[in-house]
Amino acid sequence: MLAVSLILIGILLRFMPHADNFTPVAAIALFAGAYLKRRHAIIVPLALMAVSDIFIGVHNVLIFTWGSFVLASFLGLFIRKNKSFLRITGMSLLSSLVFFIVTNFGVWAMGWYPPTLAGLVNCYIMGLPFLRDFTVSTLLYSAVFFTAYEVIARRVKETRLAKVLL
Repeated sequence: MLAVSLILIGILLRFMPHADNFTPVAAIALFAGAYLKRRHAIIVPLALMAVSDIFIGVHNVLIFTWGSFVLASFLGLFIRKNKSFLRITGMSLLSSLVFFIVTNFGVWAMGWYPPTLAGLVNCYIMGLPFLRDFTVSTLLYSAVFFTAYEVIARRVKETRLAKVLL
């Protein structure tokens, strides 16, 4: 149920108007890695991207984009046993950096820039504004998802305990 909810929320948020690269996908992948079984953690961002990309558009960098979100799910595994603010923030920042490195390399490798070192450097330079927005969105959405889940889980636990005690 949680996996399906994450997929649906991610699809919905990708279709809402937003700044370039200001999406919840990396945060959802991190969250899935922290809370779901490994198999489901990988399926969540892939399903989210597959469904939404059908409507948004498919491109030749897709393997790099989707792959970076799978890597974010694996980074979420490092949050699983210690869901501290510092760990969530650190993995959010790292997942943003991984996305930047992997996807910009993909853009360069797929021929959007000259196949030279200068072309690769230029690709990374041109990607910096997108890194900023992506990092801010990943930090923001991670804060929302992790905090909301913990608050809801605590309330559910308290409600169940109250029913047992009453």
